[in-house]
Amino acid sequence: MTPTDGPRSADLPSPAAPSVADEAALGTGAYVHLPFCARVCPYCDFAVVAGRDDVMDRYLDAVEAEVAADAPIGRLDAVFIGGGTPSRVPPPRIERLLAALAATHGLHPGAEITLEANPEDWDPGTAEAMVTAGVNRVSFGAQSTDPRVLAALGRRHGPREIGAALGHARAAGIGSVSVDLIFGHPVETEASWRRTLDEVVELGPDHVSTYALTVERGTELSRTVAAGAPAPDPDTQAARWEVAADVLATAGLIRYEVSNHARPGHPCRYNLGVWGRGAYAAYGLGAHGHRDGIRRRNVRSLDAYLERIEAGADPSAGTESVAGWDAEVERVFLGLRRTAGVVAGPAGTAFLAGPTGRGLLEAGVVGLDGDRLVGRRPLLTDAVAREVLGTPAPSRTTAVD
Repeated sequence: MTPTDGPRSADLPSPAAPSVADEAALGTGAYVHLPFCARVCPYCDFAVVAGRDDVMDRYLDAVEAEVAADAPIGRLDAVFIGGGTPSRVPPPRIERLLAALAATHGLHPGAEITLEANPEDWDPGTAEAMVTAGVNRVSFGAQSTDPRVLAALGRRHGPREIGAALGHARAAGIGSVSVDLIFGHPVETEASWRRTLDEVVELGPDHVSTYALTVERGTELSRTVAAGAPAPDPDTQAARWEVAADVLATAGLIRYEVSNHARPGHPCRYNLGVWGRGAYAAYGLGAHGHRDGIRRRNVRSLDAYLERIEAGADPSAGTESVAGWDAEVERVFLGLRRTAGVVAGPAGTAFLAGPTGRGLLEAGVVGLDGDRLVGRRPLLTDAVAREVLGTPAPSRTTAVD
């Protein structure tokens, strides 16, 4: 399908519609982690490696082996290939990964296949080869169009590469193009953030994600802040979020989750499934999956992952069963991230019956749209979710199906 095929955006439901959120939660997904980077960004705490491209083929063989050894989860509606920098991996190996997933689980003909990419890796040949491999959605880690902010974030691309990358993706026929942005670095100004938003909107992406810069323990950024460098300011970041919400809404990008905006027909199906507590398999180092009420995570060490797979051992670092009331509370906790909210159900009803929930309802921080519990103040979502997690089961409830 080319970007101009299919129904017009005006004929499609809003990305924030409850039907879109709930249908995605019924689908089945898979996440594949490709950790290779040219260098590690100073703010990054993901399971990534730099300078290890010599083991890339060995790692990909291991991931394919992990997929082949897994039990089928059902035909996949969405695949997300993240990292790391998946665009550093040769397209034929991406095609092999998708073939392995299809062989184990099956793949719906219209499945969403997302690849994360860096703008500097994306040329016309790569774009065309990724389409041939099966990629139909690409998410570019643009982060900013301000050269000073890009340098401070340790990015290797400049503003020009962002526009060129989106153009190459469109020309190759990729039907959904997303851009990730990071706001709130101390070198950023309100003017530069507005300029970034305006310049990205001008490029016409189908989806934009905006994330506040966070100082994660163990990162280069955390060490520089500990040594006296200025840290991101929460109040400034809140103001930046509000600017983004206004600019993107005016451009026709509808916010469907706290940090995500999309045109009709273009929300990330994989992410909606995760927020809806759907089933998703996960492969590669540090990958997290969920099926049948069990959450599992893989080891984060590249060498440990390779050794376990090559020895025929399970690469899991642990599992957690989430059932009964815990599963019901988690359903509401995750669902509140979506603009559509979540059917209140037993946990939402119990939350609103308690003093904290009643107070948040009266203050307009949360609300009820029919039977759905929704967040009215997106910037307070994390605080509300923490309160939801502490909701005790009603005394007469012994189990929740």
